Amino acid sequence: MKGPLEGKLYHGAALYPELWDADVLAEDIALMKEAGINVVRMGEFIWSRLEPEENRIDIRFLAEIIQTLHENDIETIMCTPTATPPIWLSHGHPERLFVNEKGETLGHGSRQHACTNNAYFRGRSAVIIDRLAQELGGLPGLIGWQLDNEFKAHVAECMCAACLQLWHSWLEQRYGTIEQLNEAWGTHIWSEYYNRFDQIPQPCATPFLHHASLQTMYRLFSMEKLAEFAEEQIAVIRRHSALPITHNSSIAFHVDIERLFQQLDFGAYDTYASSTNWPAYMINCDLWRNVKRGKPFWVMETSASYSGSLESYAAPHPNGYVKVEAVAAYALGAGGFCYWPWRQQRAGSEQPHGSVVSAWGKKTIGYANVVQVEQARRELEDILLATSPMQAELAMTYSDRAKAYMRTEPLRKLNHRGLITDFYARLVALGIHRDLITEGSELGGYKLLLTPFVPYLPPDYIDRALAFVREGGIWIVGPLTGGRTEHHTWHTDAALGKLEELAGVEATFVYPMDGTDAYGQAFGLQASLGMWSSVFGPLGGNDLSGGASASDSDGRANAIGCVQRGLTPGAAFITERRIGQGKLVMLGSMPQGDEGDEMLRRMLRHYADEAGVTLRFEATEGTIVAPRQGDGYIVWVIINMDGAGGHVTLPQAGVDALSGANVPAGPLAVGRYEYRIVRF
Repeated sequence: MKGPLEGKLYHGAALYPELWDADVLAEDIALMKEAGINVVRMGEFIWSRLEPEENRIDIRFLAEIIQTLHENDIETIMCTPTATPPIWLSHGHPERLFVNEKGETLGHGSRQHACTNNAYFRGRSAVIIDRLAQELGGLPGLIGWQLDNEFKAHVAECMCAACLQLWHSWLEQRYGTIEQLNEAWGTHIWSEYYNRFDQIPQPCATPFLHHASLQTMYRLFSMEKLAEFAEEQIAVIRRHSALPITHNSSIAFHVDIERLFQQLDFGAYDTYASSTNWPAYMINCDLWRNVKRGKPFWVMETSASYSGSLESYAAPHPNGYVKVEAVAAYALGAGGFCYWPWRQQRAGSEQPHGSVVSAWGKKTIGYANVVQVEQARRELEDILLATSPMQAELAMTYSDRAKAYMRTEPLRKLNHRGLITDFYARLVALGIHRDLITEGSELGGYKLLLTPFVPYLPPDYIDRALAFVREGGIWIVGPLTGGRTEHHTWHTDAALGKLEELAGVEATFVYPMDGTDAYGQAFGLQASLGMWSSVFGPLGGNDLSGGASASDSDGRANAIGCVQRGLTPGAAFITERRIGQGKLVMLGSMPQGDEGDEMLRRMLRHYADEAGVTLRFEATEGTIVAPRQGDGYIVWVIINMDGAGGHVTLPQAGVDALSGANVPAGPLAVGRYEYRIVRF
């Protein structure tokens, strides 16, 4: 028997019945049916409508709306309304409100103004969620739940008194004794030694920078407490409903996705990436497919044309682009593709935001895009439901914990999300099918593992990656990886800690290469080098043959890329060492410019070849392939994402899954924002 989210591809939009009367709702339902919308998400901002005064709760009108939608073949995902607590909860109670890093208490209004760690707020949240789940949980037409809305999209770590107490308890639980914390953090620097846990401040305003350990640990503490709040909501819903639960998150928000989704049932994200930065859209599909592996993820929010607020607006998407966004999502594992919002907001701070229908009830420029998506959904649904996304042979690690470390130590405004997205775009351009995985993901089935921009590598991750290498995998580490301890301090045994011993290297110098005229040679190319870097030496010879080398006999790594000029000529910035049946490769510095980009591409191609990565495609840049597995056959969903058209080289003859026509081996043209489906 299929579950409530299986058996169809969902095409949806966010609905706000609290803002409109019954006549408008009837009009919206008619237009939704015309456009092919089969699911709505609602309720994330509705608390004051449900409970205008404390303990005066009325849920009945929501039940009626869900029933009306169901009668019109439109299903519902219901949200918990905790992102916008009503005025009675905050008025006269500043202790319940969010406090920023400057010590400023944020006022009522907008959203996310309450501290999610405040006990009273959590208690009232449980009350309203319990009523929602009790009265709506068994209704026909309700297919799932969404917690809150975009946790930590507008705020990061709260500095209120309630958080301070929880912070002290969290530290005591983590470190056991104050002596162990002082030792781990190295608090004698600047007389920051503490005698008791309750003396440790939050990282609020201070004359200069706070201690790195304090900042990073507070970020991790906040992420963990946010996940606990989500789990409290899950427990309340589960009293009355067994329907699947998710949350609409993003790699842009201040959350730990891996921790947050531990007890959630399926992945979901919001994205408003521009059409010119389509890899920033694609990276979400390749990550969220693996957040809850084996279960379809949802694009819970994207724009039908453009995003906007009172302060700004984005360029509308070109005609045809939203269609291929949806096709890419569905092909890469999405079960739902949804817009925000359905009807334009007639009031509030997001009035300029694009929508499907205007505030005055007319079809917007986004409406045609929605119709195109629905046509594609219907055309693809049977094919995609009969197949499943193929696991990639290459995995790259994405880490929100690394993001926390790099928020503390951004150096020259570096950030994990941006660095990972840039690195990811090269894999897409090379036509290598890829998975983005979290730190705790299993590595079975992969041949090549990339771990760039992760300052602290947990021992468990290192152990699993090392086992992966011994069994024949190739692990590329760096740059900016492994140089910090769990407590955000330097290692004191070696610059990169245990990694150096495993990699058979010694980091002879660790320094910023930017502005030092550093130049390196590797894979037949020369390029300038930059970023905070590690260089290694002395090592074995330069050997790209894959045969016997110095690393086989004496445990030392081979130098694959060497610095030619700058402060450390002769030192290595790329090394490899054979371990068991595989290799550990260290990338100590970041090649720069066009030459550096090509050097990185050659490096990735070289190790993909050596690792035996076969799930890759000859395609012009801007055109991607999403491979799917059927029962005894394979399907390629080929999509032009950049609007320039292109082609893919088919390795063998196949069949056009849409027309039934035979397709010969060789180049297959794909037009502007076109998709093709080939079955082998």
